[in-house]
Amino acid sequence: METNEKRVLVTGGGSGIGAAMCRRFAADGATVVVADMNAEAAQAVADEIGGVALTADVGSAEANEAMIDEAEATVGPIDLLVLNAGIATGTDVTDTTDETWDTIWRVNVMAHVWALRAWLPRAIERGGGYVLHTASAAGLLTSLGSAPYSVTKHAVVSLAEWVSITHADKGITVSALCPQFVSTPLLDDLKDIPGGQKLAALGVKEPSEIADAVAEAIAEDRFLILPHPEVEQYEQNRANDRERWLGGMRKLQRHILSED
Repeated sequence: METNEKRVLVTGGGSGIGAAMCRRFAADGATVVVADMNAEAAQAVADEIGGVALTADVGSAEANEAMIDEAEATVGPIDLLVLNAGIATGTDVTDTTDETWDTIWRVNVMAHVWALRAWLPRAIERGGGYVLHTASAAGLLTSLGSAPYSVTKHAVVSLAEWVSITHADKGITVSALCPQFVSTPLLDDLKDIPGGQKLAALGVKEPSEIADAVAEAIAEDRFLILPHPEVEQYEQNRANDRERWLGGMRKLQRHILSED
């Protein structure tokens, strides 16, 4: 898809990767709806790029339906739906509360389901559309130190694959964005998990670099977007020899959690 003159909705667009994607899409000629639970942040990005700000907390079905309704009532049918909002919270399965699991599941997974439920039938009726799911390298591999983050990001990748398989023949194109570490507020949350500081030191990209990778991939209608090229090799290692990969991840975890 070429995004010039397209209508784009980006959730979590007020900061981080979301804001960078909003800037890139606008620079490429798109009309951008910046959706974020932080109204001031959404408005600031919208003012910067000549877009439209929309306040939305994606943690409920009703809010997602209202978001799609308002966006399409304001700018017209959404050609590219970017489901980017996400949080990082929780640690081990033994001490993460049900409340925390519920919160991260709603924001990281169900928000995608609820937004698709509102947008997908309309896009199919119009003849097609494009949806980008922001997942994570954790969705292909794992997230050391945070079971909820790993599980929910795997679910996002799985959902994106399912939608691509099921609805491609109805004109729906799907991409899954799986970056590793990016300099965003979310990274600050990940640094709070055990060993997070060492994990972040493995290599961090800027949000603008991620946005450039997204623009390139969308232009090619490419499903998997890997701004950190090493993630592709990690995924291949995991698929080719799961036992060896698991051993390597245990070794990395021992290093991350060590005092050295």
